[in-house]
Amino acid sequence: MFKLESKYSPQGDQSQAIAKLVKSLRSGNRHQTLQGVTGSGKTFTMANIIKEVNKPTLIMSHNKTLAAQLYSEFKTFFPSNAVEYFVSYFDYYQPEAYIPRTDTYIEKDSSINDEIERLRLSTMGSLITRQDVIVIASVSCIYGLGSPEDYQDMMLPMRVGQEIGRDEFLAKLVDLLFERNDISFQRGQFRVRGDVVEIRPAYLEDTAIRVEFFGDEIDRISEIDAISGSKRGDMGSYTFFPAKQFVTTGERMKKAIVAIRKEMKERVAWFEKEGKLIEAQRLRMRTEYDIEMMQEMGFCQGIENYSRHITAREPGATPYTLLDFFPDDYLLLVDESHVTIPQVGGMFEGDKSRKTVLVEHGFRLPSALDNRPLRFEEFMKHTNQRVYVSATPGPFEMINSRPENKRFIPWKRGEQSANMAIKQIRGQVTASPSAETLDEFEVSKRGTSLIVEQIIRPTGLLDPILTLKPLKGQIDETIELCRDRVEKGERVLVTTLTKKTAEDLTDYLHGVGLKVRYIHADIDAIERVEILRALRAAEFDVLVGINLLREGLDLPEVSLVCILDADKEGFLRNETSLIQTAGRAARHVHGECVLFCDKITDSIQQLLDVTEYRRNRQIEHNKEHGITPQSVVRAVQQSLHMHSEQQKEAAGLNQSIVAEDEASYNALQVLSELEEEMRDAASKLEFERAAHLRDQISELKRRAGNSSSASDKKKVDYRNP
Repeated sequence: MFKLESKYSPQGDQSQAIAKLVKSLRSGNRHQTLQGVTGSGKTFTMANIIKEVNKPTLIMSHNKTLAAQLYSEFKTFFPSNAVEYFVSYFDYYQPEAYIPRTDTYIEKDSSINDEIERLRLSTMGSLITRQDVIVIASVSCIYGLGSPEDYQDMMLPMRVGQEIGRDEFLAKLVDLLFERNDISFQRGQFRVRGDVVEIRPAYLEDTAIRVEFFGDEIDRISEIDAISGSKRGDMGSYTFFPAKQFVTTGERMKKAIVAIRKEMKERVAWFEKEGKLIEAQRLRMRTEYDIEMMQEMGFCQGIENYSRHITAREPGATPYTLLDFFPDDYLLLVDESHVTIPQVGGMFEGDKSRKTVLVEHGFRLPSALDNRPLRFEEFMKHTNQRVYVSATPGPFEMINSRPENKRFIPWKRGEQSANMAIKQIRGQVTASPSAETLDEFEVSKRGTSLIVEQIIRPTGLLDPILTLKPLKGQIDETIELCRDRVEKGERVLVTTLTKKTAEDLTDYLHGVGLKVRYIHADIDAIERVEILRALRAAEFDVLVGINLLREGLDLPEVSLVCILDADKEGFLRNETSLIQTAGRAARHVHGECVLFCDKITDSIQQLLDVTEYRRNRQIEHNKEHGITPQSVVRAVQQSLHMHSEQQKEAAGLNQSIVAEDEASYNALQVLSELEEEMRDAASKLEFERAAHLRDQISELKRRAGNSSSASDKKKVDYRNP
C-alpha cells in the first residue's frame, strides 16, 4: 500500500481533479489529461492519485533536473515506500560517431555518475522485489537495458545455515560482476578476510553485507557500515543483485559469443566482396577484441551494442528497457507532457541515423542497430494507463483524452493547436488536404477518456491580466512599462523573436538607464541559471529572452511579461508558447502580460479566452471562500559562483585576472576543493550546481596552464584525479 504523508490536504480544484482521474483510471480508461495551471499543485494531485490507485507508478519528466525535483518531493510524500530515480547516469556523454566526409572517428567518451548508477540499480532491484514502487525517470527509461528475466535469474539469495563453500560463494559474486578489492572497498566490490566476506552492493549507499562462514556453511549474515565496519544488526537472509545493469548467465553469454562471431564473419565477407577491405579489417579487429574481453571478463566496453545476441532476440525485435521491469498493470504519469511526449517520439530516429553510419563503415555490426530506444508505437504498447500532466497539453494528449475521439485524425505536425484538433474531431473544421496522418496517435479503445482541469490555486493567485497594445512604438512603451515596475521593486521579462533582436534591445534598454541582461541559446546552460538567480536577487531588473522564458522557470518576483511582435504566428507565438510565457507572471499578485500586436491571431484569441475563463473561475472561488491573493514568496538560491573572494580570484571567475605567480595561490588545493564540492553536488542530484563547478574546474586548469606557459615557469600537472 502506498502511504501518503503530508501536512496538507487537497484544496481548490485538487479534490475534484483527484476524484475524476481516480474514477477514470478505475474504469480502465487508457488516457487521462490533468490540465493544471502553474502553481495549482499538480505534484500533490499526482501523489494523491498514486495513493488512491495503488499501483506501481512510473513518472516521466523531460529532463533530469526536473526529475530530481520530483524525486525529492515524492520521497517526502512517500517515505515508507520505494521511491526511485532513474535517469541517464552520465555526467558527460559523447556518443560514438563517424563523420565520413572528413574521415573522423569520434570514440565514445563518458563520465559516469556513481550515485546515479547506484540509484538506477536500486530501481531495478525494487521493481523485481516490491510492488509499492514509484519511479521518477527521464526518457532514459526507453533506452535498451538488460533482460529482467536474466537480472532475476542472476539474483543470489543467501541464508544463515545454507551449505555453500566460501570459494563457491566468491565465484558466484564474480558471476554477478562484483570485483574483489581488499584495499579500497567501493560499491560493486567485495573483500575477503579469512572466513569473513564483506560485500558492498552497488545499489546501497553506505551499507555493506558481512557473510561469515564456518566450514562450508554460512554461520552469520550481518549488515555493517561500509566506512567504519561497525555492525548494525544481524540478518537471517539476504539477496544479492547483479553489480551491473547489463548481465546475463554464463550459458547465454557463450551462445551470444557464437552468434556474434557468426555475424562478424558474414559481415566481413560482405565487405570483402564489395571491395571494402579497410572496413572488413576494422570490424574484425574490433569484434574479436570485444569477444575476447567478454570471454575473459564477462564484460566489454560497449557491450550494449551486442544486446540483441546476449538477450537472444530476433533482428528488429523490441529491446528490453526499464518498462519491462514493471508489472503489466502499472500507472504512467507524464509530467510536462507537451514536451515529454514529443521527446519520446524523437529519440529513435536520431539514434538510428548515427549508428547506421557506424555500421556502414565497419565500426559496428549491423546488430548494433537493435541497441536502441523504443519507437513511439512500442512505447505505447509498453504502457497501459496514462495520465498526461501539463498546463498546456499538446495535440496528442488532447486528441486521445477526448471522449469524441473514435478514429485517427488528419494532422499536420506543428502547424495547428490542440484546440484546432478538437474542432476537427467534432467536425467543426476540415483538415488541410495536405495534412499527413500521424499513425502513432493512439485512439482510445475502451471507456470514456477525459480531460480534467485544475485551475484554482490554493494561494488565490489569478492568471495575469492581459493587455493588448499596438506594434507602433512598442519599444518606447516597453521602456515606460519597465520603469514603472522597477520603481515598485518588481521584475520584468521581455520576449523577442531572434537572438540578434534580444541583444540589440538589451543594449538599447541599457542605454536608457535600465539594468538589463539577455538570455538565449548561445548562453552557457549554467550561466543561464546564474542569470535567473541574479534577476531574482535584484542584481538587475529586466531580462530579455526568446524561447527560454517558458515552462520550468520559477520567478515569483516577475510581475510583468512583455511579448513583442505577438501577432507573428509561428512556433514562438503559437497558443502553447503564449500561454506558457504569460504564465511566468502568474506567481505575482500584480501579474500582467502585455502583448504588442496589430491583429488578434488565433493563438492570441485562444490565450485571451483561456485566461478569461481561468480568471473568472479563480475570482469566484476567492469570493466564495474569502481568499485574498498573495504573491508567492520563495528564497533566492545561493549563487553558484565561489563563496570566497580568494577562491574567485584563484579560479579566474567574475572577470578577475588569475595571478601569473603560481606561488600566490595553491591551485591544486583549490582544484581539490572544487572537485569535492562537485562530487557532493552530484550526489545530492544538484546537477546544475555540479555542472557549474565542473566548468570552474576546467577554467582554472586552462587559465593556470596558460599563465604557466606565458611566464615560462615550471609546469604543473592538472590532470583529473
